[in-house]
Amino acid sequence: MLKFYYSLAPNPMKVALFLEEAGLPYEAIPVDTRKGEQHAPALTALNPNAKVPVIVDGATTVFDSNAILLYLAEKTGQFLPPPAQRGPMLSWLMFIASGVGPFTGQCVHFKHYAPEKIAYAVNRYDFEAWRHWKILNAHLADKKWMLGDNHTLLDMAVWGWARAVPFALGEQAWEQLPNVKRLFDAVNARPAAQRAAALKDRHAFKTEMDDEAKRAMFPQNERLKA
Repeated sequence: MLKFYYSLAPNPMKVALFLEEAGLPYEAIPVDTRKGEQHAPALTALNPNAKVPVIVDGATTVFDSNAILLYLAEKTGQFLPPPAQRGPMLSWLMFIASGVGPFTGQCVHFKHYAPEKIAYAVNRYDFEAWRHWKILNAHLADKKWMLGDNHTLLDMAVWGWARAVPFALGEQAWEQLPNVKRLFDAVNARPAAQRAAALKDRHAFKTEMDDEAKRAMFPQNERLKA
């Protein structure tokens, strides 16, 4: 059975959604990042970058959420677009991987978790997160899904990070992103999304952002103490 190493962060959740949509049996293995479990040798042997998600599918190990989505889609033949849309699919998948995710993540970090408020950093990442989400919003203006009428892995990739929009950009952010919100709600309404969201009930992840959690998640801060 496929092994799925996960937390409840955006990137693991989009893989959880694909697994549920595709009906693939899997063993969900929690990795509590606020306890530092991502740094354990058993995990770094699978992903040297010490992050989740990771899947182990027989003799094949895949890390990075977007790589996993593509691997699973190609393995199952599900949630891929027609061949003529492969180019746009790859373009938007890389846009999410290199833009939406990193800038939204850094926006969250500098707004909520940085040890000091740096106005320049907050402004830069807030601006770039908004810029990327507005590009998605404009793209979806005349489309049901990211690739028109075809529900694909791209919509799952967007959904994973869209769950973080209110925390990253503010509770009123959806008012400026109505088309993204429409897609987000459409995915949420699918039974597979509800099953993926229910992963939160399988394991009691640490919720406190205490000193232990900060050391585990932001090890660069330790250099400031040297």
